[in-house]
Amino acid sequence: DLHGNVSVKDVYFAYPERPERVVLQGISAKISTGKTLAFVGPSGCGKSTVISLLNRFYDPTDGEVQYDEHDARSLHLQTLRKQLAMVGQEPVLFNYSIRDNISYGYDSCTFEDIKKAAKIANIHDAIVSMPEGYETRVGERGIQLSGGQKQRIAIARAIVRQPIVLLLDEATSALDSESEKVVQKALDAAASGRTCITIAHRLSTIQNADCICVVRDGRVVESGTCIFRHLLP
Repeated sequence: DLHGNVSVKDVYFAYPERPERVVLQGISAKISTGKTLAFVGPSGCGKSTVISLLNRFYDPTDGEVQYDEHDARSLHLQTLRKQLAMVGQEPVLFNYSIRDNISYGYDSCTFEDIKKAAKIANIHDAIVSMPEGYETRVGERGIQLSGGQKQRIAIARAIVRQPIVLLLDEATSALDSESEKVVQKALDAAASGRTCITIAHRLSTIQNADCICVVRDGRVVESGTCIFRHLLP
């Protein structure tokens, strides 16, 4: 099992379909168990590519992604991914009940686990006020949910897996400011006690990070904890 120490060591990367365009140019960062590392920067700077490499959707062209000082490529892929959970910008909900959406891909969880995750994600009260509670159907043919509600269900899905490492890829960027506050509170609760790596466009969403890396043109140009003077376009 992972302990949650994560390192990105001098990573270079180009997507296979565009090998001439090097998206990451020697990125390095690390975070220890239970801490939060944030990558922030303008659109197209390469920060979301880091999440793809951490998930092992791709491997670096050069350099290493490491978990607990082991090259990610040496770890069993399915075992690794069982210990990761991700919340992205656009939550994917299926034409199932809310209960089945939260437990999706993790059949061993109990109904109590599901409710506990929903409470942490600050969506339980909204669910129980719906006509059929946790059995309420969502997705294209189901009840219409707000963007913030969908995102909190996605957060509950991530929490119920009890991941060692939580990956957040611009998880509030599609929301209005009021929804963003509620969802950000849920994300902070989800990240509590576990390693969290978050990608953000706005500094306001990562004020609680233990380390912030400012990324421009595929490079970390500054890192630390007190770099809020950067105004990002």
